[in-house]
Amino acid sequence: MAESEEEVDVLVQRVVKDITNAFKRNPNIDEIGLIPCPEARYNRSPIVLVENKLGVESWCVKFLLPYVHNKLLLYRQRKQWLDREVLVDITCTLLLLNPDFTTAWNVRKELIQCGVLNPEKDLYLGKLALTKYPKSPETWIHRRWVLQRLQKECSPASSGQKEQQGQAEAQGEAERSRHSERLQRVLQEEMRVCADAAGRYPSNYNAWSHRIWVLQHIAKSNLKILHDELSSTRLWVSMHVSDHSGFHYRQFLLKALLGELGQSWERLQSGALNHPSHSLADSHQIHQSNGEGTLGATDDLHASSIPQLFHEEMELCTDLIESYPGHETLWCHRRHVFYLWHHWRKHSQGTGPQSPVLTHTAALLSEASDLRDGGRSSQAMDVDCVPDSSKHGGYTQDIKRLKRGPVPPCPGLPSERLFVSRILTNCRSPEQGRFANAYRKWLDSVIGQ
Repeated sequence: MAESEEEVDVLVQRVVKDITNAFKRNPNIDEIGLIPCPEARYNRSPIVLVENKLGVESWCVKFLLPYVHNKLLLYRQRKQWLDREVLVDITCTLLLLNPDFTTAWNVRKELIQCGVLNPEKDLYLGKLALTKYPKSPETWIHRRWVLQRLQKECSPASSGQKEQQGQAEAQGEAERSRHSERLQRVLQEEMRVCADAAGRYPSNYNAWSHRIWVLQHIAKSNLKILHDELSSTRLWVSMHVSDHSGFHYRQFLLKALLGELGQSWERLQSGALNHPSHSLADSHQIHQSNGEGTLGATDDLHASSIPQLFHEEMELCTDLIESYPGHETLWCHRRHVFYLWHHWRKHSQGTGPQSPVLTHTAALLSEASDLRDGGRSSQAMDVDCVPDSSKHGGYTQDIKRLKRGPVPPCPGLPSERLFVSRILTNCRSPEQGRFANAYRKWLDSVIGQ
C-alpha cells in the first residue's frame, strides 16, 4: 500500500489514466459502481471493466477523491496550471465519484463553451454518474444547461442561414432536418435516462421533475410526445404503485394534454371562422405540427380524446386500487384525476355554445347517458396504444391501431360513490377501508357541494 506523498501521487495518476483508457477501450460503458475491497490484495489496477460495466475498487477512493479534488481547487484558485486534456480527465474521475461537486461541472461548462468538449459527451458522463447516484441534483441541473445549449445550436438562428443567402435551399433544408434529428435523438435518450434513474431510486423527484422540464422546454409540449409519454409510463406506474412521483408525472401529462388539445382546437376553429375555404388545410397543419397525419379524425383528436383520456386514467386507477389494496398513492391520484375532470366538465358546461370543443363534449356526455339508459350511441373512433415492451421505460414510439367502439361512459359523482361502496363491501384491508372512507368524505365535501 502506498504511504508516502510521492507514492500516492504516482498511484492516483495511474488510476486516473486507467479510467481514461477504459473509456477509450469501451465507449459503450453504461453503468459504474464501487467494488467492496478494503485493501489492495493484488498488484493490479483497481479499475475493473467487465462487458459494459465499469467498477472501481473501494480501497483506492480514499486516495483518489482527495487528490483530484485538491488538483481542481488549485486550478480554480490559479495556483496550478492544468492543460485541457488533464482537466477533462480529472473532472471526469471526480464526477464519477462525487457528481454533486459543482465546481467540476462548472469547469466542464467552460470546456464546452471553448469547444474542447462535445455537449453530448458531457450528457453521457452525467448518465453514467446517475447510474450510481440517481438523485444527484447537480447532475440534473448540469444536464439542463447542456440541453439548452444543444437547443440553441440546433435552432435556425444559430445555423447562419440568413447570412448565406446564396446557398441552395435544399442544403438549408438538409441542415434543418439534421438538427431536428439530433434533437429528437437527444430527447429520446433523455427520456431513457430519466426512466432508468426513476427505477433505481424510489420517488426520485429530481428525475421526474427533469422529465417534466424536458417536455416543456425541449419537446415544447408536442401532442404526439405527450400521448406517447402517457402510454409508456402506464406500465411503469402499474409496477410502482407507491411511487407518488410517477403518478404526479401522469397528472402533469393530463393537464398538458388538456391545455394543448384545447388550444389546437381553438386555433383550428378560429381559422375556419375567418377563412372557411382554408379550414381543411389548417386542420392538416395542426395535425402535422403535433405528429399526427390523419385528417379524418379531427373531432376525435381534439374533442372526444379529452373524455377518453380521463376515462382511461380512471379505469387504470380502478384496476390498480382493486389489485393492490391499501396504497394511499393510488387514492390520491384518483382524487386528483377526478377533480381535474370535474373542474374541466364544469367549465365546459358554463362556456355555452361558443366553444365547439366543449359543445361536442357535452354531446358525448349526452350520448354516454343514453347508452347507460339503454339507448344506442353513435360509434366513435378511438386509438388503442400498445407500448413497446422492448424499450427500457422511457420515450417509445407506440404502435397504434384504430378501432371502432362506443364512447365510454364518463366518470361522475354517482359512479364514484358506487365505486367506493363496492370497495367497502369487498374490503378486507383496514387501510383500504380507511382510504375509501376518506375518498367518499372528500367527494361529499368538495365535489358534492
